[in-house]
Amino acid sequence: MGAYKRIMLAVDLTEETNRVAQRAVALAKAFDTDLHVIHVIEPLSLAYGGDIPMDLSSVQEQIHEQAKSHLAEFASALQIPEDHQHLIFGRPEAEIHRVAEELDADLIVVGSHGRHGLALLLGSTANGVLHGAKTDVLAVRVGSDVTVSD
Repeated sequence: MGAYKRIMLAVDLTEETNRVAQRAVALAKAFDTDLHVIHVIEPLSLAYGGDIPMDLSSVQEQIHEQAKSHLAEFASALQIPEDHQHLIFGRPEAEIHRVAEELDADLIVVGSHGRHGLALLLGSTANGVLHGAKTDVLAVRVGSDVTVSD
């Protein structure tokens, strides 16, 4: 296994995203490689099981616009060009795998809230990404239980 050629950073755009991004940026610099960033918006109908008695398209549109500007701002701070930014609708794990394959990414970097081993990760996006990936996955630990030493 040689150096990574294309790294994909999967983000949820919370404040913890920066810690995960720092790791991905450091790896991209170390391997002198392309860095892509992906944010997946789960459709509200998926999140709520599809039994919603109202039209959520305007709410979904607002979520999309907000995510689009957050992603652009986040990626711009990391100097990730627009054509390396991917904002996708769907199930996060499935879309992260699909886009990673399309891009021929050989490393996916994702944040993990693992507190005490994989048991507590079950059902999380990080765990889903890990289990279906055809490539390496780096799960960067985030959350209040993580201490950062400089």
